[in-house]
Amino acid sequence: MLSPDTLQWKNRLTIAMASNAIIQCSSSSSHPMRTYDVFVSFRGEDTRNNFTSFLCRDLSRNGIEAFKDDTHLPKGESIAPELLQAIEGSRIFIVVFSNNYASSTWCLRELAHICNCIQTSQRPVLPIFYDVDPSEVRKQSGCYEKAFSKHEDKEKTEEVQRWREALTRVSNLSGWDIRNKPQYVVIEEIIQKITNILGHKFSSLSKDNLVGMESRVKKLLKILCLESINDVRVIGVTGMGGIGKTTIAQSLYERISHQYDFCCFIDVSKIYQDSSTIGVQKEILSQCLKEKNLKISNASDGTYLVWTRLRHARALIVLDNVDQDRQLNMFTGNRETLLRECLGGGTRIIIISRDEHILRTHGADDVYQVQPLNDEDAIQLFYKYAFKGNDIMSDYEEMTNDALSHVQGHPLAIQVLGSSLFGRNISQWKSALARLGENKSANVMDVLRLSFDNLDNLDKEIFLDISCFLNEFKEKHVLEILVFRGFHPEYGLRVLVDKSLITIEYGCIFMHNLLIDLGRCIVREKSPKEPRKWSRLWDYQDLHKVMSDNMVFKVLGCHFSTIFKCSQRSNIFFPIYIISLPNLKHLDLSESKSLMKVPDLGEAFNLRLLNLSGCEKLRQLHPSIGLLRKLTFLNLEECTSLIKITELRENLNLERLNLRGCIQLKEFNISIGFMQKLTHLDLSGCKNLVSLPDSILCLNSLEYLNLSGCQKLLNISRNEEQMKKLCIDESPICSHSTNEEHLLHSRVRTGSVSRLLPPSPTLGCMLQLHLSFCNLVEIPDAIGNLHFLEILNLKGNNFSTLPSLKELSKLQLLNLKYCRQLKYLPELPSRTDLSSKRILKHSFNTKKKPWALETFLTYMEAGLITFGCPELIELERCTSMALSWTLQILLEVIIGGSEIPNWFNNHHEGMGSLITIDESPLMQKGNNCIALACCVVFGPPSRRKAPRTPNIRSLYHSIFVPFLWAEDRITEDHLWWFYVPSEGYIWSTNVRSGGHIWSTKYEHLQLQFLILEKSDGDIWSFDVKKYGYRWVYEKDLQVSNLTMICSQ
Repeated sequence: MLSPDTLQWKNRLTIAMASNAIIQCSSSSSHPMRTYDVFVSFRGEDTRNNFTSFLCRDLSRNGIEAFKDDTHLPKGESIAPELLQAIEGSRIFIVVFSNNYASSTWCLRELAHICNCIQTSQRPVLPIFYDVDPSEVRKQSGCYEKAFSKHEDKEKTEEVQRWREALTRVSNLSGWDIRNKPQYVVIEEIIQKITNILGHKFSSLSKDNLVGMESRVKKLLKILCLESINDVRVIGVTGMGGIGKTTIAQSLYERISHQYDFCCFIDVSKIYQDSSTIGVQKEILSQCLKEKNLKISNASDGTYLVWTRLRHARALIVLDNVDQDRQLNMFTGNRETLLRECLGGGTRIIIISRDEHILRTHGADDVYQVQPLNDEDAIQLFYKYAFKGNDIMSDYEEMTNDALSHVQGHPLAIQVLGSSLFGRNISQWKSALARLGENKSANVMDVLRLSFDNLDNLDKEIFLDISCFLNEFKEKHVLEILVFRGFHPEYGLRVLVDKSLITIEYGCIFMHNLLIDLGRCIVREKSPKEPRKWSRLWDYQDLHKVMSDNMVFKVLGCHFSTIFKCSQRSNIFFPIYIISLPNLKHLDLSESKSLMKVPDLGEAFNLRLLNLSGCEKLRQLHPSIGLLRKLTFLNLEECTSLIKITELRENLNLERLNLRGCIQLKEFNISIGFMQKLTHLDLSGCKNLVSLPDSILCLNSLEYLNLSGCQKLLNISRNEEQMKKLCIDESPICSHSTNEEHLLHSRVRTGSVSRLLPPSPTLGCMLQLHLSFCNLVEIPDAIGNLHFLEILNLKGNNFSTLPSLKELSKLQLLNLKYCRQLKYLPELPSRTDLSSKRILKHSFNTKKKPWALETFLTYMEAGLITFGCPELIELERCTSMALSWTLQILLEVIIGGSEIPNWFNNHHEGMGSLITIDESPLMQKGNNCIALACCVVFGPPSRRKAPRTPNIRSLYHSIFVPFLWAEDRITEDHLWWFYVPSEGYIWSTNVRSGGHIWSTKYEHLQLQFLILEKSDGDIWSFDVKKYGYRWVYEKDLQVSNLTMICSQ
């Protein structure tokens, strides 16, 4: 039979082994020793249910792993191997001395072994004197003397002496005497001491091996502004699914969370789905307060608890995977900003969402857009998963680019692809890469699909159209197509941008290859082998497959596409059976280089858009196109072989007709006058067009007319009978068009003058009139009556004077470049209507270009351009007139001259291509500054290529001179002035710009002036001879001041 001490020892050992604080192994085991942050030695009957319990609870809350033997056992035999390992594997020792501590041989043996450990490897020991005087412990007096008297009667003298020495040694160390002190205060001090010794809880982890993480975390740290300790900042992190948003936030969290009093990192979507608002509230409080069993009865109680328990706390809150706006409305009473208001200075709240609109709606101070990996990081990540650190053979290296080209730096896709190729031979790699186009990884597609599933139905349709047809299209063309589809695209495209499903850069729409894959997978998913059932067809082979079986025609009416885009590389004959597609609304055959003839489209009676642009061999249109009553857009741009336009009498809904670059077109059908809904007519570059019908004057809805480059336009063909019918029966408002007077004169050769347009303002809706290089010699007064005109482009003509334009209150661009006979500027608008939507503000563009460390001043075509007008006289008067007009709406001017107007009150001599602007006036509060006005005098380009990597220690921004190219022959000095409104300017203080916060430490801003070479895209700097600038204030725009400028 075992003795009571032995039974107690076995019981204690069994419980200890079952505890999660012990790994079950013996000293002879081959398994590694379990380590602990802290080993707590204490007398159970004295402190188990009070101080030691509170201490261990708070250690656990702070992520500090402690070994605590809390089994109530009296003295036993020698310490078991498992407990010895717990002591030996601990980094810090806490010894809680109490009245009965020395009476336990178990505690004394623990203490002696602790002393042995700190002799062999130095580790901190923290003594705590619970209810005993430290001197009694050191001297073994009082209750400790009594305890040792009993030990000396029963235990070996040598062991008792070791115990005494251990007590003396440990009790002489710096510690805490907690008698008559609040225990929670002492426990906080102990926790802080241990944290300082151990470092924060993530410091013991090995450094993460995340590829490309360092630069991304630095970017996020920059916008967090951790140095600002008095404010609460809310930062958003967004990007497409699988791009690494959560991974970046986790890496940042591990690095900085120890700096905060409270921290939490929660998956909002998952918690909200499981337990709604209360669950989110509970998780925030549980993680911050480290209370696992927190109970919240209702949302009101949760709101109150967050307000009271976290008030004024310095916290780091990460709300991950927010996919719905309502998930952040977690507090009652519409207290959407309660979390921000209740937390203390220095708090940072990070919200992670695929939807940038959610972040902006909830007051994010800044948003970090996570971009795909660059090429170098993508290759490194791929090698990590595809080769697991093994040597890489050259044959595999050659195929790496093929493998990575499709995933475009998407981290999740790279991991999945790399893992799938690990251990495969060369032939298996080739086979796998060949299948990438058809077989998509479910792991990747499922992640991306979440964003699609959260879209509204219309936005889903827009997403599918872009993924199947419209990627890399110009934004304006996409808008046109989607408007025809009835999708209200202005809003829908913004939604897709916010959800990181598309980007819009440089006027084009881009979608990631993986999202294109997703869209096409969705179209195919219900019937992957039956393209006749798909909603969209984007591949000619699929169309051919569908059309080759005449039996499917009836099915097509239900299932076939509303859009068809023919492959641009296709050289095949256009299928005659396209006529059997009654649901077809958009037919895009652009760039079909071998298309010579379009068949009868009469049965495609729902067709709204027909795009034949770039069909170089197309000579004529089938008459059926003129019968398509629902057609709204006919695009024939660059159909360079087209010689004739079919009669368009029945195209009553046609709104846009594009014939730009149809160089063989000589005449135009009179039936154009029937198209009363036509708003856009582009005939630019039709250099062989010799006549226009009078009926063009009946287009009272026309807003855009472009005849630029129509140099052979000699006469207007008139069919009196047709015109009479058109004017009386169809469009009586244009009856005046038979008037013999003329508006514009063209002269190609001596004595050849022809009438182009009549004098009265028939085109009352005209917004843009482009007549550049039309050999015009006279502009009559009637052009000044086009009251809605916003853009008037008369570039490259031969007139010497212009009529008054003072009534054109909406005019924003007057382009007179290369009007070499022009002597006088006309009267410019006396007032400018600011309501036009076309007025775009200048801004510094922070999107990176290939020469990436610079930012660029972007501009719209707005202002007054008189470059290349050598006969212009009274330059000072012209300059003051131009200044008075353009200042009203902050437009720019290029005009001949070499003297800076006096209105620019800071004059300087130029030094190369850089100018310096003093920003100090902006430091004054309440300055009401609305813009920077800058004027430079420039001559011929320097022919010095601009540096692509400027010195980043100096802040300067590069500006391209508008309307000019390096090829333009600049032989004389010119003035160029421009304005940068305050909302687009990068001030010296923090200002939001394009989703970024710029903060400069400079009192001077430098601008570099560049000019682009049209032929090969090279960039040249040009020297500034003089420059002046002025800060524009509200008072400068008062009418009296503008009048004074003009009079001066």
